[in-house]
Amino acid sequence: MRIMLFAAGGDIGGGKTHILSLAKELAKDNDLRLVSFRKGVLSEEGMEMGIDTVDTGGNNGILHSIRLAFRQAKDFRPDVIHCHGAKGNMMGILVKWFLHIPVMTTVHSDPDLDYLGAPVRNALNGNINKFCLRRMDYHVAVADRMRELLIQRGFDAQNIFAVYNGLDFEGSETGPRPPKHADDPITVGIAARLNPVKDIKTLLKAFAKAYGQDKRLRLSIAGSGEEEQELKGLAKELQIEDVTTFEGWISDIKEYFRGVDINVLSSLSETFPYSLLEGAYVHCPAIASNVGGIPYLIQNEKTGLLFEAGDADTFAQHILRLAADPDLRTRLAENLYEKARTEFSLARMKTDQEAIYRTLIHRSQMLQKGRYGAILCGAYGKGNAGDDAILRAILTRLKAIDPDMPFYVMSRNPVETSMKERVGSFYIFNLRKFFKYLRKTSLFVSGGGTLIQDVTSSRSLYFYLFTLLAAKLSGSKVVMYGCGIGPIHGNANRRYTGRVLNKAADIITLRDSISMQLLQDIGVTKPEIILSADPTVNLPAVSRDVVEEAFRLDDIPAGTPKIAFCLRSWDEFTNYEAVAKAADHAWEKHGLLPVFLPMEYPRDVAIGEKIGGMVSVPHAVCSRRHSVEELRGMLSSMEVVCGMRLHSLIFASAGGTPIVGISYDVKVDSFIRDSGAKRCIQLKDLSEEQLTAYIDEAVAGGRSHGNETKLRLQAMELKNGEAAEKLLAGKAAS
Repeated sequence: MRIMLFAAGGDIGGGKTHILSLAKELAKDNDLRLVSFRKGVLSEEGMEMGIDTVDTGGNNGILHSIRLAFRQAKDFRPDVIHCHGAKGNMMGILVKWFLHIPVMTTVHSDPDLDYLGAPVRNALNGNINKFCLRRMDYHVAVADRMRELLIQRGFDAQNIFAVYNGLDFEGSETGPRPPKHADDPITVGIAARLNPVKDIKTLLKAFAKAYGQDKRLRLSIAGSGEEEQELKGLAKELQIEDVTTFEGWISDIKEYFRGVDINVLSSLSETFPYSLLEGAYVHCPAIASNVGGIPYLIQNEKTGLLFEAGDADTFAQHILRLAADPDLRTRLAENLYEKARTEFSLARMKTDQEAIYRTLIHRSQMLQKGRYGAILCGAYGKGNAGDDAILRAILTRLKAIDPDMPFYVMSRNPVETSMKERVGSFYIFNLRKFFKYLRKTSLFVSGGGTLIQDVTSSRSLYFYLFTLLAAKLSGSKVVMYGCGIGPIHGNANRRYTGRVLNKAADIITLRDSISMQLLQDIGVTKPEIILSADPTVNLPAVSRDVVEEAFRLDDIPAGTPKIAFCLRSWDEFTNYEAVAKAADHAWEKHGLLPVFLPMEYPRDVAIGEKIGGMVSVPHAVCSRRHSVEELRGMLSSMEVVCGMRLHSLIFASAGGTPIVGISYDVKVDSFIRDSGAKRCIQLKDLSEEQLTAYIDEAVAGGRSHGNETKLRLQAMELKNGEAAEKLLAGKAAS
């Protein structure tokens, strides 16, 4: 690959380390050129390291920088331009607009806080930088928390990648530091810019509190910045100036940390600071504020100690604790060293960054050829675990077909959907965006669930039919993916549905046979129709740790055999006592702890609490919102699942758990029949006798029959992905 880095050029500290270390590593296997829009430390060190580096030659004027950017881009002809810093971002956007080269940027810090305490610079430089960030093709966040922050601020999630800073640990010391004598001074050190974001005032206050109790403590502050004189004044005011040293800027940071006993960081905002990695390199224990990406490296009590930003009291307690306990310092330092060396190496950073470049280049090439990407439409973002799992399953399958494909999900809660799935998302009724993305995507996926029905309302039916028709007329291929159909009661609705599906759908894969019969009844014959299974049955298994933690959060013993009841409020559901008595029976006869588990939060919590209050044996009512993974894992771990909610039965079956259906809807009947599970009670016929008999039967059969059901469903579900792949291949061929 041909990679060009645009750097503002005034980068120091972590920013400089990141750019130069990344450039040097990438240059080993790629053609790379670093363009610095200022002649200074960064460009000089880049040249000394043997990196192909160009700078402004001392002329830092804006017009000279623009000419340099265009001249270098035309000369080098990069596949991608990767920008760093506000001026680098501005040059990158100009080159993108006029030379149409894919451009990305690394977001090293919170753009809203970059010029904290400097209102004039923020009004000019800060706002220009924010303008440029919004117009970048792609963003690299130096921590998942920064990625989440950008998503919350409206950046496209699928164009944001997280790449943690890495350090070259080759040549680092392999063992712990030698012990200190009990009376030796304990040096607390920080390496940071002296500006408001680093909140060194809190460090001074915390140190002063700690020094009041332990006179061995010394404070070393390495760095320079606009707050230097103010901080010196505060040190004098706190009466710690005699034990506080302002070191100025340090060029050999690793050597600096060799003289530090406790590495600290007090920042209000961070992405993923190099100073913690550099301290880890020389086996220095760390205390840091719980912000940004810091907790991914500093795990409290394991690889370091954390405090909430601005909390000087807790910060002081941590300093005193480490100063007094050399064994704790050694343990935390060694744990930190191992985590940093294995998970945050320079080689890993390079590999992750190269993968992003390849994705960017591939997407750019595909878009030049025409349409590329998919829109996913469904009942997403409503808090229903079943629908959330369907979305996860469809995305997992489509990403396996093409990991670089962009996705746009129609959702009731676009921010939440983007945060969870790391894809583009827009409000389901935002027609402007709907048509915008239809013009650029090649596949429309009407995915999962029972969208085509008029029980909810005819308005809902007509909306989803409209999306299918609009997608087809726009030129997209249309797949209805692992869905249910019906009931459709109105004759006019049935006729119109038949006409639209015949005209709009290319392939329809169905999760149940009753839906297939309905399509035949309303005359749908033109699309290819395939009987498959619900998309969620092939989601990966959930780890035991996740399941145990989920139970722990609800105060449920993980090792106790359990039976789950997944219920919902429904007009015909009035015989609560039958369920309560069945729960008593499961405990008394089989030793199964009844667990009332909500599938749709908070909607299903009340019914669980109501029936749970009628149960006379030990039981549990889950009242918190569980993730899709937690619910899948919890239901898979049960001995039996009694469910009204369809996806409680599907999740259980996918894990090999025997099920008992309580049917309030034809979709439950159809799943029970198609899966071969057989045990299903109509809600209107619900009785204690029948429910307890089915529970006895499920327990007697054990998990062997459940595993047979699981394998059958998983084999059928593969047809969903095969249908989507067939349409994508056809699109590529055309």
